[in-house]
Amino acid sequence: MHAVVLEKFGGDLTLAEVDKPVAGRGEVLVRVAASGVNPLDTKIRAGTAAHARPVLPAILGLDLAGVVEQAGPGVHGFAAGDEVYGLTGGVGGLPGSLAEYAAVDSALLARKPASLSMREAAALPLAVITAWEGLVDRARVRRGQRVLVHGGAGGVGHVAPVAEYVAAHTDGEGFDVIFDSVGGTTLDRSFEAVRAYTGHVVSALGWGTHSLAPLSLRGATYSGVFTLLPMLTGRGRAHHGEILRKAAALADAGALRPLVDARRFTPWTVADAHQAVEDGTAASKVVVDISE
Repeated sequence: MHAVVLEKFGGDLTLAEVDKPVAGRGEVLVRVAASGVNPLDTKIRAGTAAHARPVLPAILGLDLAGVVEQAGPGVHGFAAGDEVYGLTGGVGGLPGSLAEYAAVDSALLARKPASLSMREAAALPLAVITAWEGLVDRARVRRGQRVLVHGGAGGVGHVAPVAEYVAAHTDGEGFDVIFDSVGGTTLDRSFEAVRAYTGHVVSALGWGTHSLAPLSLRGATYSGVFTLLPMLTGRGRAHHGEILRKAAALADAGALRPLVDARRFTPWTVADAHQAVEDGTAASKVVVDISE
């Protein structure tokens, strides 16, 4: 089969002929239709994502959408012809979705939302699982709370003093929940903007050195999210499948719709897809079309 292979960090992505995988026990063989591109993919390629434990040569691609071709021994709930999606590989020595076929742990998969195209479904897994683990699993967000999401697209956390947006949006009380997807000084600001006693900060990028004093002085709490952990350790994979099933239900109910960059990329133009993510020209999620 054709696959996009990374031979060395910082090197080019090469379209190569590799052996078609075989579904082992508990795995399904998926004919890949689309592969989502994340900033993490570009960092792995550059050799700046040691936490993803990449093993070279590597087939990259975290997000997958496609059709089950065969269910391996011990698989229940999936059969040939099922349309599926998931966060299934590209890290820790697990082959990713930039290939015609992928043999993946069935626990990591869910049925694709019927209302979404393959491209739209491939845009969801990493993003929706990270958000779910942070907001639902860790922060236990609920109706009536004031929630601040710090993103990397020029949000208020980058341009306004903390006191100003806390005053403007919470009457000076602080946010009940803050989800940080930026890290660095933005996480430090999150500790200053959280509500006293009952507030909770959760971060997907809680790296580096941070003073916990502002958080402690508020009696607030903090937790981290490491979305790759089930793929890297084999533990907790079924929960990813559960999250994706719930996300599919939301999508089919009209409550969740991914934004996908209109440009069409193929295995022959993956480098351009990575460049679009790196240089910030993509207004929404970049997706690579693998097959029709």
